[in-house]
Parts: sequence; C-alpha cells; structure tokens
Amino acid sequence: MSDRNLYSRKATLDLKISEFEVPPMLDLLIIGRKAPIGPEAARRMAEALSPEQFTLVRLDHPKIEAVLVRNSVLRMLEHDLLTNIISEEAENLLLETMVLRAELKVTVSVRREVNLR
Repeated sequence: MSDRNLYSRKATLDLKISEFEVPPMLDLLIIGRKAPIGPEAARRMAEALSPEQFTLVRLDHPKIEAVLVRNSVLRMLEHDLLTNIISEEAENLLLETMVLRAELKVTVSVRREVNLR
C-alpha cells in the first residue's frame, strides 16, 4: 500500500443559524484595547439602534478597553461584581484585537421563611 492511499483530508462544519437581532449584540459587548471598533463607536451604534438600552463601562485591564452592557443587567448586578466577572472570564478568550459578544442570563432565587399562626 502506498502512502497516498492512507492520506485523507476531512472537515467538519457546525453551522448555527439564528434570527438577526437589532442591535447585533446580546447583553454584553467586550471590546479589546486594539479592536477594529472602538468603545465610542460601539456605544454610538448601540444608541442608534436601541436608544438608552446600553451603558459603556471602561475597564482598567490590559486586554479589555471597555464593555458595553445592557442596562437591565446593570440594574440586577452590582457594577463592580459584573466587571470583575467579565475581566476574569474574558481574560483567556480575548485577544486585544477582538470584540466579543456575550449573553448573560441572571436567575434570582429567593427563599423566605415565615412564621405561621
């Protein structure tokens, strides 16, 4: 058998298709320091498409310049807690030249005990 008979080349593709959303972001847009779109341009885009729905939060981070956050998320989570989590989790995924979009689902669990008569 020749080596040519043992050689094969394959590719596996996974394609996920979903409805286009306006704005084309989810709950967070994580903007790298050298990303092709800067924080102000991202903020203006979000403001034009969804007025008053997002807030730009600048970070003191070596890779992340800013995060564009849906206001409803900021109402549910403390600002510092959210930015710390984003910084920690995006650290290994983000290159300075990237812009990542992220979905954040917050589930609140409440348990109360009451005295019965």
